[in-house]
Amino acid sequence: MPVLVVGADTDVGMATVGALLARDGELRAFVTDPGVGLLLKEKGVKVATGDISDASHVGGAATSVFSAVLVGLAASDDRERSFAARPVDVARAWAEGLSDAHVKRIIWIGSPSLAEEAGLAKCAPEFAIVEVEDIHIAAKQVAELDERAQL
Repeated sequence: MPVLVVGADTDVGMATVGALLARDGELRAFVTDPGVGLLLKEKGVKVATGDISDASHVGGAATSVFSAVLVGLAASDDRERSFAARPVDVARAWAEGLSDAHVKRIIWIGSPSLAEEAGLAKCAPEFAIVEVEDIHIAAKQVAELDERAQL
């Protein structure tokens, strides 16, 4: 089943993409950095590049995706955003885009409070949170969650 990693151009996102590449199935990445996008394409990942704060960009990348992995850091780092300034507004844009794309499963990597404030759990039938203490452990946890029949 197709999986999309939003914020794949962060350290956590790259580790997550690496962990998910080991599985069968389509893997997509949403990035703002075209250079990282080229590296991911070389690994066989389908890449969408756009404004991470634009719900329509994220929703377009999520079309026909079963799972979306959201890297919370990408909502608050120093990348340029045209449609939202605050991390919660970026996460709300992700929620809108994923809801519009009818994504079935959302795995949030980051602070539970930001995910809760953005209302991400209401956007898909299945929702899970992975907190980041070590990026490689978080990436492994995401891969394990993705393999489950149900969260």
